[in-house]
Amino acid sequence: MDFHYHRQQTGGQMGNHSIPMQSRMLIASILALSVNAAVHGEEQLVYKTVGDQKLNLYVDKPQDWNAADRRPAVVFYFGGGWVGGSPAQFEKQSQYLATRGLVGIRVRYRTIDRSKPGLPEICCADAKSAMRYVRKHAAQLGIDPGRIAAAGGSAGGHLASFTAMVPGLDDPADDTSVSCRPDALVLFNPVFNNGPGEWGHNRVGDRYKEFSPAHNIAGTAPPTIVFLGDMDKLISVDVLNRFRDDMKAAGVRCDTRVYEGAGHGFFNNDPYFTETLIETDKFLNSLGWITGPPTISPVPEPATTSKTDPQAKSARKKKSDRQKKSE
Repeated sequence: MDFHYHRQQTGGQMGNHSIPMQSRMLIASILALSVNAAVHGEEQLVYKTVGDQKLNLYVDKPQDWNAADRRPAVVFYFGGGWVGGSPAQFEKQSQYLATRGLVGIRVRYRTIDRSKPGLPEICCADAKSAMRYVRKHAAQLGIDPGRIAAAGGSAGGHLASFTAMVPGLDDPADDTSVSCRPDALVLFNPVFNNGPGEWGHNRVGDRYKEFSPAHNIAGTAPPTIVFLGDMDKLISVDVLNRFRDDMKAAGVRCDTRVYEGAGHGFFNNDPYFTETLIETDKFLNSLGWITGPPTISPVPEPATTSKTDPQAKSARKKKSDRQKKSE
């Protein structure tokens, strides 16, 4: 299913400025309170040691978790252009999904030097190592090894889809008999096309087919959902549509959600943070991984937008009509 979302804009490109600060703080507080009541404290595990550097997983478990469970899991990769970023980026998403009965896992992977040319080989190797660790230790983590999703934003979305689609670039120390392929993908403005003229090609050059998920689509790819703003300067809607069409041609489910007026990184802030999290919940529900409706609600429209305003009414009607057509 493909949706294109329109939102009445009163602020900047990212859209979060249209929500009054007091309302945003209240929404965040309510989410934090509900999450804290339903999630175990964060657990840290070392999935790999390189020299004297320990690479951690940050694990969020449901309150009623026990090791005998076989729960679905979502493994998150942070964004940052392969040169920076933090696992804290997806902390709230991971914690929310733990309240829905999943195990949320965030990965710290090595990044490359932004000041030097170089390939993101260590990023890709670490991404695969993390997936293999999670699957190999599924019993200890209370996870079903056949229901592990990979998720990520921007370069993290590239790494998530890389683990699913692109062969090679494994860490020589990995046990490659353990599959690194996830069973679903949740991608937030992923830079998954690294071909000529696209993001990342300046680093990977003629070797782009070794890195680019969009150039390695096959029928073995897992069901996928992709979120994108139509004002994104790094990945265009055309790139997304080609990826979707190629996935469908290979017989793979690929849902898309496009948000009008939103730029790169839009999902980090409300209203899009909540909207994309709700759509993630629905997607995982459609796979049979969770049950019941999402336990968070969309961010309300700005108080300054009158229900009787003709433009606002027209936008709401168009959104309703689109959703009905997609059902």
